[in-house]
Amino acid sequence: MKAILLIDHGSVREAANHMLECMAALVQTMAGPDVVVRYAHMELAGPSVADGVAACVEAGATEIVAFPYMLSPGKHSTRDIPRLVSEAQAAHPGVKCVVSPAFGVHDRLAEVILERAGVPVAAVATPCACVRPAGTPERYCGDGCRAVATARVEAAPSIA
Repeated sequence: MKAILLIDHGSVREAANHMLECMAALVQTMAGPDVVVRYAHMELAGPSVADGVAACVEAGATEIVAFPYMLSPGKHSTRDIPRLVSEAQAAHPGVKCVVSPAFGVHDRLAEVILERAGVPVAAVATPCACVRPAGTPERYCGDGCRAVATARVEAAPSIA
C-alpha cells in the first residue's frame, strides 16, 4: 500500500502545526481509502518524521512518498528531510521510501495566488512556463517544475 507523508518544518505556533494536520486530512479524503496519508514535522512539534514513517508502516504502507510541504527546494527539502526520512526508514527494512520535490513552481499554485488576490486566471500556462533571468541559461523552477517533478518522482530510487 502506498503512503504519502506530508512533512513541514514545525512551528512554535500550535495553529501552524494543526494546519498540516488539516491538509493531511484533505489529501486523505481526496486520495481515498487505498492510500495512507500521514503528517510529520521536522522539529519544534510532533509527530516527528520517524513517528510519521512509523505511522505509515503501522497503517499498512509498503511504499512511502515523503512530501516536503515547503515552497522552495531549500536545504530542508533537499537535505534535511531526505536525511530524516532515510534515518526513519532504517527502522523499517523492506519499506520503500522516496522524497518528492517541494512545491516549487507549479501552475496550480499560481492559480491559488490569483484566487487569494481576487484576480481571475487570464490564460492557462503550459506545464512548465519557466522564466530564466536575463543572461542565464538556468531554469530556476528547479525540482518544482511540474515536468521535472513528475519525471523525478517516477524515477526516484528507493532510500532503502
